[in-house]
Amino acid sequence: MTPDFLVTHSGGFHADELLSSVILTRLFPQAKIVRSRTPEWITPGADRVIYDVGGAYDTAQQIFDHHQRGAPLRDDGQPYSSFGLIWKHFGRDYLLAYGLPQAHVEPVHATFDAGFVLPVDLVDNGALSPAIAGPLSPLTLPVLLETLKPVFDDADPQADDRGFHAALAVARLFVEGRIAQIAAKLRAEAIVQQAIKDTGEGRVLELPAGMPFRPAIVRAGADHLLFVVHPRERDWCLTTIRRADEGFEVRADLPASWAGLTNGDLEAVCGVEGASFCHNGRFVAAAKTREAALAMANLAVSEHLAGTARTAAE
Repeated sequence: MTPDFLVTHSGGFHADELLSSVILTRLFPQAKIVRSRTPEWITPGADRVIYDVGGAYDTAQQIFDHHQRGAPLRDDGQPYSSFGLIWKHFGRDYLLAYGLPQAHVEPVHATFDAGFVLPVDLVDNGALSPAIAGPLSPLTLPVLLETLKPVFDDADPQADDRGFHAALAVARLFVEGRIAQIAAKLRAEAIVQQAIKDTGEGRVLELPAGMPFRPAIVRAGADHLLFVVHPRERDWCLTTIRRADEGFEVRADLPASWAGLTNGDLEAVCGVEGASFCHNGRFVAAAKTREAALAMANLAVSEHLAGTARTAAE
């Protein structure tokens, strides 16, 4: 089926139909978005996909609403919004159209569903409040997208449609950005795994470029690794490894004596020519050359192991 129309409701808009529109417009770029609640448009037909309106969920008729009694639920009982339904049925084709290799479609589909689609579903159905984010609640994606709605006294009859299409462009950036990040982690996985094998029992992991590395380190059970070194555009980076996905605790801090120092001051303290920067938080440092970065990393390893030994002896 190649629809001529993508039909969703008129009036105020929400994150779920906006994000659904991101998926559908990539798959069906020739189709026109129609925002309406009139029977002539929200009645199923061979020329359209209807979503977030119409009072039914029927894949054969290409209608994907979730507001009716008996609306579809996920296998775990959590509710779908139109975004979840569209992602369930069109997400894999979207990822192929986006350019992902077939082998990556299922893991990216599942990861994006759990971390991006499901929260939107829950918020749209009132099963989750953005307020749980505390002071960050105004910056959650569903809230941000709705800030692009026209203000209440905008009398332009096209204001809602204008706001919808402006918000659609923003929503597209977030969807594509998140999917790009998830896909990049999968590409990085094999590179990091090989680097871990090459490192053996060493404490410093050297990578050919900056890339997501923690998931592969955790999956490999490489608990002995303490620091990561990789080239950047004009220098080399030395970074710590976080203990958990959440929080800022790391396996080993960079030396306290380096904190906040740059260039000659840092070189004088650490004794490494080419040392150029250490963040005051001691989680990242930089050097002008690979040799300098590795020398700094080895010094940091030695200091951490010596401190661990002293603590154990006390």
